[in-house]
Amino acid sequence: MLLSGTVLQDSTTVIEDGAVVVEGAEIAAVGDRTSLADRYPDHRTKRYGVVMPGLVGSHIHSVQSLGRGLSDDQELLDWLFDAVLPMEASLTADEMEVAARLGYLELIETGTTTVVDHLSVNHARRAFEAAGDMGIRGLLGKVLMDQHAPDGLLEDTQAGLDRTETLIEEYHGSFDDRIRYAVTPRFAVSCSEACLRGARELADEYDGVRIHTHASETRDEIETIEEDTGKRNIHWLDEVGLTGEDVVLAHCVWTDESERELLAETGTNVTHCPTSNMKLASGIAPIVDYLDRGINVALGNDGPPCNNTLDPFTEMKQASTLQKVDQLDPTVTPVQTIFEMATVNGAKAAGFDRLGELKPGWRADIVGLSADGTRATPLYDVLSYIVFAARGDDVEFTMVDGEVLMEDGEVKSADADEIRRSANEVAESLDLSHPRMRSDSEGPSSDR
Repeated sequence: MLLSGTVLQDSTTVIEDGAVVVEGAEIAAVGDRTSLADRYPDHRTKRYGVVMPGLVGSHIHSVQSLGRGLSDDQELLDWLFDAVLPMEASLTADEMEVAARLGYLELIETGTTTVVDHLSVNHARRAFEAAGDMGIRGLLGKVLMDQHAPDGLLEDTQAGLDRTETLIEEYHGSFDDRIRYAVTPRFAVSCSEACLRGARELADEYDGVRIHTHASETRDEIETIEEDTGKRNIHWLDEVGLTGEDVVLAHCVWTDESERELLAETGTNVTHCPTSNMKLASGIAPIVDYLDRGINVALGNDGPPCNNTLDPFTEMKQASTLQKVDQLDPTVTPVQTIFEMATVNGAKAAGFDRLGELKPGWRADIVGLSADGTRATPLYDVLSYIVFAARGDDVEFTMVDGEVLMEDGEVKSADADEIRRSANEVAESLDLSHPRMRSDSEGPSSDR
């Protein structure tokens, strides 16, 4: 396949009348459209306004998609424990699959080709199967919670770790290595020391398995961890083994100097979720400082109940503008930096190599956007358009590993209408006023 248009190869390279040639699961060539069309005359061709690397959502909650708009304008811990977690606990296996598919559908439609997905305690297998079936690339993990969890989500420590290991053996490297595993403690408040140390032991036991958790999102969380352990959150996570190059920490809003030094020294990845942090009034993460220290910072939307969208383009704009106003400096977080956070930095956090730029021999994860709309007129700078003006509904083409998931705005890898219909049916059936009272859930021990 030959994809042509203005090619945004990486954060600094734009080919005005360019093309990307895909053969199999890889990029075969990138360059001038005319010369590549002559070299590859038999390739099917498609033209888009902008052709660029697929975006990486480095902290997503796909299975919270059914909670979009369920609990707005609340403090984080009230939002989490009174609404979102009970909703998760109430979902049957079939409903969890519908939620995951709805999340992956939105991601495919809006140009996210790789996700770091924080699932739930129950029915994780259904989300793994949905991701594999729909063609998205992902680092997924079943959630661990062995303390301070609502009914339906509390697990025995060893039972949760055992179920995690079963899923690792089944899904890590599955679907032609598009799907990999991250051991996923929810956060230190809901996980005992034994659970957190067990997460590190599992990650060390399997090559390429990573760790994904929340950290230092709110001041209440920090105070709770300090009361329980005598340490600030990042220092506690480091003590139990949850820092390092294979660890993705979402948020990291409230960190002190010593914690930031530790993140940099250990090579721990940080995912910035600006819209969620603003909507829940969690605070403003010190992203400029993290980047200055050489910390790898990626971007994530968080979950639909706290965003309320999985559109990666809105997240890029929010990430840049929030830091500018926080620092009172319009020169910080320029478009090149933000684009790297949404592509190559995210790929590094997720542990996938040859991903996040359009280069020969790299993975063919590519999106194509329209540049015909009013928001793209005039188009002085394509990178400015991508970061500050484009939206997910400008995406017309999505490819992962050389497989076309969406073309000309039509999703090919799933029945979008059926997914939306099923999601509406499930939403109508949920007793959201008393989600803990659902009697048809398979229970916390089931991954079927």
